Amino acid sequence: MDWHSAKWFAAAFGILLLCFADSLLTLVLLDHGAIEVNPLMRFLIQGDGRSFALVKLGLTASSLAILIVISRSRAFGRVAPGVVLYATLAGYICLIGYELSLLDVWALAY
Repeated sequence: MDWHSAKWFAAAFGILLLCFADSLLTLVLLDHGAIEVNPLMRFLIQGDGRSFALVKLGLTASSLAILIVISRSRAFGRVAPGVVLYATLAGYICLIGYELSLLDVWALAY
């Protein structure tokens, strides 16, 4: 049985929480007139928000599980999966900040 670092678990858990927040903020932004750019997610949102959120969280959780399982190898021969994990966390932090700024702009406009 492999033993993985607690910091990777914390990063993965943070990514899942931020992914959930991104799903909620995306739905709120769409209610305010925003447009989903990702074609797959746009298709899922047309059905209902629940399938969108479940697929988004499922894809993210699956990807995180794969990253953690292969964490001791190198992706593309050079990049450690741990680096990808932390870069994803940083990306989600930036995305949530951007979405919150969009909501703030719309709140000021209305």
